[in-house]
Parts: sequence; C-alpha cells; structure tokens
Amino acid sequence: MKQGAPLKHARWLAKAGLAVAAGAFALGACAAEAAKPAWSLLPAPVVAKPANTGTLDIASGATIAVHGGDSAAMTTVVDNFVQRLASVRGLVLRKAADNETSAAITFDIRPDAAITGDEGYAITIGKTGIVVTARTARGAFYGSVTAWQLLTPPGWTRGAVAHVPYGNIEDHPRFAWRALLLDSSRHYQSAAEIKQLIDWMSLDKLNVLVWHITDDQGWRLPVPKYPNLTITGACREAVGNDGEVTGGHDKPYCKAYTEAEITDIVRYAAERQVDIVPEIDLPGHSQATIAAYPWLGVTGKRPAVWTDWGVSPWLLNPNAKTLRFVNDVMDEVMRLFPSRYVSYGGDEADKEQWNASPAVNAQRKALKLANMDQQQGWFMQQVADYLVAHGRTPVGWDDEIDAGVALPRSQLVMSWHGDHDERIALAALRQGHDVVMTPQEYLYFDHRQSGHPDEWAGPPPEVTLRQAYDAPLVPPGTTSDEAKHIVGVQAGLWAEQMLTFAHTQHATFPRIAALAELGWSTSASHDWNAFTARLPAQLARYRALGIVTADTAFAPAFALSPVAGGAYQVTITNQTQVGEIHITTDGTEPTAHSPTYTQPLTLPAATTLRAATFATDGSVLAAARATTVDDATFMSRDSATLQTCSGEPPSRLQGARPANGDSPVYAVEIGNACWKWPDAALQGATHVSVTAERLAWRYGDERRGAIVRKGHSAGDALEIHTNGCEGPLIAALPFANAKATHGQVTLDGALSAPLPANAQALCVFATGDPRKGQWALGRLSFSK
Repeated sequence: MKQGAPLKHARWLAKAGLAVAAGAFALGACAAEAAKPAWSLLPAPVVAKPANTGTLDIASGATIAVHGGDSAAMTTVVDNFVQRLASVRGLVLRKAADNETSAAITFDIRPDAAITGDEGYAITIGKTGIVVTARTARGAFYGSVTAWQLLTPPGWTRGAVAHVPYGNIEDHPRFAWRALLLDSSRHYQSAAEIKQLIDWMSLDKLNVLVWHITDDQGWRLPVPKYPNLTITGACREAVGNDGEVTGGHDKPYCKAYTEAEITDIVRYAAERQVDIVPEIDLPGHSQATIAAYPWLGVTGKRPAVWTDWGVSPWLLNPNAKTLRFVNDVMDEVMRLFPSRYVSYGGDEADKEQWNASPAVNAQRKALKLANMDQQQGWFMQQVADYLVAHGRTPVGWDDEIDAGVALPRSQLVMSWHGDHDERIALAALRQGHDVVMTPQEYLYFDHRQSGHPDEWAGPPPEVTLRQAYDAPLVPPGTTSDEAKHIVGVQAGLWAEQMLTFAHTQHATFPRIAALAELGWSTSASHDWNAFTARLPAQLARYRALGIVTADTAFAPAFALSPVAGGAYQVTITNQTQVGEIHITTDGTEPTAHSPTYTQPLTLPAATTLRAATFATDGSVLAAARATTVDDATFMSRDSATLQTCSGEPPSRLQGARPANGDSPVYAVEIGNACWKWPDAALQGATHVSVTAERLAWRYGDERRGAIVRKGHSAGDALEIHTNGCEGPLIAALPFANAKATHGQVTLDGALSAPLPANAQALCVFATGDPRKGQWALGRLSFSK
C-alpha cells in the first residue's frame, strides 16, 4: 500500500463516525508506548511492593544458585525454571559454581524462614539480584513461577536483556486445594497431552488435578485382577463425532492408560507440585463397569458401554460382592496414586434399577434404611471406611446432601450445585465437611463461553471469563468458623463435547487465569479491572508456551441496522468491554495502529468491515472478525444469534467435519428443535435458504423432555411461521432429500408470499421426533 493511503482511509473512517488517534498512521504511535505497570503478576501476590527506583538487569549467562533445601527436590525446581526461562524468554542461565560468591538469582530454602506455609515464598529484587526465600521446595517452585513472570513483563522481547524493577513480594495461597478436573472417560487425552496440561496449570499455581478416569462411556484404568474393565469397558461404538477420532464409525472408540503411563504422569505432576487425585465414580456413572462385568449390576444383563451423554440408569449393585470388587479396585488405585485423596464420586445416581430390584429392596429393609438415597449413603460409607482404614481421605460430590442424606463424615465434598446461593455447599459445611467449591454455573469450563457464532461446542449455561472470575466461594450465611472449612476451588473439564486436546486448551485458557486468582489471591485483592490489566502479559506467556487460547471474551461482535440511502449503521461490542477495538474497511487486517472504534459507524452497502481487539500495550486480545455490510448479512442469522423457543439457553453442538474446513457448530436446545427471531425486519423477502444438519441422538436422559412436533406436510420438514409458532406458515422445507446426506445440508424454498412489514416475530422449527435424529439449524438467510 502506498504511504498516503492509510491517511486517506483514516479520514474516510472519521467521516463515518470513527475516532482516529492523532499520529496513529503518520507517526506510527503504538499503544505499547502507554505507561506499563512495574510488574504484571498473576495470580496477584498477597503483598507486591515495587520500589520507586532501581532496576535489575538479567541477561543470558547470568548465574543461579541454591542455598539449603533438599538437593534433589531443589534441583528439579531449578532445572524446570531454567528450562522454562530459556524456551520462553530466550535467556539461558547457568548454575553458579561453588567458588562464586554471588548469583543473579538465588533460591534460599530455610525451614525456619518467616514465610507463611509450605507453599509460601518471598522475593526481594535489588542490586545484588533476585532472592527467592521459601521453607520448602514447594514454596520455592511457586516463587520460581513468580520470578519467571518478573522476567516476562508486558512487551518483553525474546532474547533481550530483562529489566526487573526493584521491590519486595510476600506471598502464599488463599486455598490449599486449587484444582482442575479432567475427564478422560468421555474423551481420552494422551499421556503426553495430560503432562502438557499439568505443566501449564502449575504455572498458574494450581496444585490438584482430579483425574476422572472411569464413567459410563469408558473405563480407562488398568486393574490386573479385572482385565475386562479395559478390554470391554474401555471400548464403545463410535457414534457421532467419535468416528472422527477413531477414523470411522466402523472403528470402536477404545482407549485406556497403561500402568507405565500413569506412573509417569504421577511422577511428572509431583515434580511440578501437582497432586493427581484419581476419581472412580460410584455407584452411578458405572455403565462401562457393568458392561465389563454384568454381575456388578442389578439386572444381571450386560449393557453396551454408553454412547450417550447425561445420566445413565445403570447402577452398581450395593451388595457385598460389589464391595469386594470396589475394595480390589481401590487397592490398585492406592498402589498407582500416592495422593492422600481418592475420589469415589457419588453423583447423579438414578435409583430406577434399585427401586425395581427385590434384592436391593430387601437389603434396604434389612439395613433399616428409609429410602434408596440412604441406601447409597450406606454403600458410600463402606467405601469411605475402607479408604480411611488405608490412610486415604475420600472425596466425592454433593448430590446426596441435596437429597437430604448425610455424607460420610470423613469425606471432602466437591460442591457443584451452585444454584440458590450455594445452599448445598452451606449444608455440607454444616454437616462438618471440608468443601471444595466448583459451581457449574461459574467453573465448569466445558460450558460454552459466549453466544458468538464462532464459539466452540459446549453445554449451557454460558460461563464467561467474568463469571469465572466472580465465582462465589463463600455461601451467604456461612459463619467465620464454617468458612475455614472451605478448603479449595476447582474447575471442571467434562469431555462429552471436547473431542481433542485443542478443544481442551480452548476451554481452559484464559479462564484458568481467573481460577488461579480465585484459588491463590486474597479475597480483598479481587478486582476485575486489575485482573484484566494484568491478563495481557499472561496471555503472551501462554502463547509463548504454545497454548492456543480462546479470545472469546474480547472478540468483536457486529450489529447492523439500516439507515437512509441504502447504508447501514454498525455497532461493535465485545463481551467484557475490555481492550481497544481497531478496525479497517480496506481489506487489510487491523493492527494496533488502525483506527479505534469509539461509536457506531455509518457505512455504505458492500463494505467489508474487519475488527480486532488490542490491549493497551498493543498486544492482541482477540483476532480479527469480519462482516460484510449489506442486505444479505442483515437478513441472515446464525443459530447462535437466534433465541430458543422455550427461552432456555442453547447447547453448542458440533456437526460432522466436512472434507475441507472446520466442523460446523450449532446453537440448539436439545430435544426442542425450535428457534425464534423476534425482531426480524424482512419486509419484501420472497425466498429463504437454510443450512441444517441432522445429529445422532446421544443425549441420554434428555429424551424424557423431547418435544415432537407435527407438521403441515406428510414428511418431516423445517417450518417457518410469522408472528409466533402458531402464526401463518410462510415456508415448509422438506427434509426428505436431506436425511440420507451426511453432514450439513442446504434447504431452499420460496415463501408463500412476500413478507409484510408486520411479519416480524419468526418461529422456525423442525417437525418430527428429535430422538430419531436431532435437527440443528446453522444459518437462516432471507432474500428478495
């Protein structure tokens, strides 16, 4: 582009209602020149006091020394720090020789140091170097993470000398349990991928990985005494997108870990101060277990390993034979996992089969139990007692508290029912339990992050970055003594819809940064604006580590409305209202030098508008999104921008992967294929085109609420009505020619009459039974 072209473009945009910073083009001024904080640390330390003056310079070749501490453990900490600094920052440090009296970075390990707790540390930065003081290698590890962040400030350049302002830091965690839960049953992650996740989570000062390794959809843990658990229980039919993982629907989804892989993962995690807590779910979520050994069930029948999601009715038989099996499994779990904690689940146990079983009812009566929830409580108590007798602490979910049953007193409770002001967590506290807060409404990271059309697959409700950051951790009404038993915070990575490790990364980052601050930083330091000011530097670190993060929280979203003369007014927003949105209309990608969006634009038809979001330091917060400003865009809607007919938030469901490009993702309420466009200004439209896909039904207990709609034609069709779902039918697009087609299809049709001005509230629904194939709407496009 010629040198004068950007200025001409800037003047045109200014006329359109866009503010252009002075010198943005001519002088090349950059947002990165704005004032930077002395340090940018995340999670926020308890005390961080940069000095007013003084800077320490550290370049490649600088030395690092260790004083005191366990030599083997500290060697691991230092080696990890040196390797990370070299690979990310491009600075190569060397260990100080015995005869060297000073070092640029020193780890001072003293059990009697005036530090809070084994995970605490202190850092001083002065003219003699950086000194990290801790009582243990664990505290030194967390100090090394902060030192790494000090050496990767906003705008850092790989290989350049690091300039670290003088100052002092005192730090220790708020909670002892700072966790991710990783579901490897629904979809498997390789041992190498799990180690990557462990490495990355440790750099956000998380210290627990709850490894959900068995469920209805697969048993992934080897138990030599019961080989069928991984011969049969680890294999399911490849339904839906599973075929994309296995290489075809005729190839079963068979995945299990070896003892060697588990041992290596546990070792690797320990080196990064992460405790692997295994989860063997009982007595529900056991369909794969019973598929392997039918005598463990109530009916004596062998089910298939489940291909659905949701809550399966297959429960373990709560008898003595099953308890012997469970004890054998727990023996192997305790052999492989040295953690003090073992999770045994206890959630979502549908009592249908127990209620129908004469034997289970006889057992319940013999035990003088009032109902099947108490029967589950008895069963879990037996398992808990076995774990306690072997020096372990049982961990489980809060479901039976919701049913009015007391959990085993020894159990640490993971509270996922975040509704009604965390009333169930409060009940667990009042039963005397230690509690880990993991409310699904705030901290289930498999949930979709936004309503953007390019959002990845995930269930509702929406869990935004801001919602994760503001997750409530102390239930209203909690006394100060009860609050002491809130021991941690945990996010869930449930993998029904996360087929790949790329999706796991997208779901985790950057929401893990919000989790890190919840778990580590003091409640008094909780400040969204301060957090988002420190986040760009952390995002840069993630990118340098090779993590592909979601930019959903900052992604530009466009809204068009027609104005006189065939032009359109365009409004651009983002979810968090954080960052500066820069735009172009000349075909180039926006940069931090591009004009800044400050107010709605008036643009002529056929303009292609691109927008990206930048931090004040000039780094990218969200990659560019584009829209074409014309009638076609205005008269079209992605399903993500429509409403469900019930008003319930939709799921994001992934369609089949095409031969080229990414898999489509659809916004749909499972079991209710119905959408509304409440404010459709489509006067004069005569034709409609729809993309849609029929998805395999795999939604388990959702079938109970599925809505079957009758249509106006003999076969199933997509019907479009005006003025509500009972209003006039304007189009019926038959599925007859599309049902046999794999993947997304396009349906076209003429409207029964041109749309009048008052036909604004559109209703679109699929007729037929969604349980025979869930129709999902992609894009709805009208034309004149």
